[in-house]
Amino acid sequence: MQVQDDAKPYDTINVTPMLDLAYVLLVVFILMTTASVQGLSVNMPKPSNKPSTEKHPLKVVQVLPEGTLALNGVPVSMAELETRLQQAKAEDAKMSVAIKGDSRTQYAKVVAVIDLCNKLEVSMGLVTARIGT
Repeated sequence: MQVQDDAKPYDTINVTPMLDLAYVLLVVFILMTTASVQGLSVNMPKPSNKPSTEKHPLKVVQVLPEGTLALNGVPVSMAELETRLQQAKAEDAKMSVAIKGDSRTQYAKVVAVIDLCNKLEVSMGLVTARIGT
């Protein structure tokens, strides 16, 4: 058997193994970066097992679509709301406010009511509705 010396060298480079390596490195990089992302730590409140026997008044502040305010169904201005909440807090310091913001109103009106409650140091909560109701 004779070996031929006139064998031509390869004039092209096979890039398939190089691309395989690049894809493997890309997958490893994606997995490592997403695994290292950590979420925020949030301290959730724990429920109390004791039923509350104390009764404190609840004031409902509605922010209507036009931007007007209503306290327990009675239309009020922002200044009237502040004085009535101050009076209610003077009667019972543990009173709380439920804020019902209409979905069609401007968010700034709801934030103004929240700021007022924070200013008066009144306990408050936002009323939400279930989707589909």
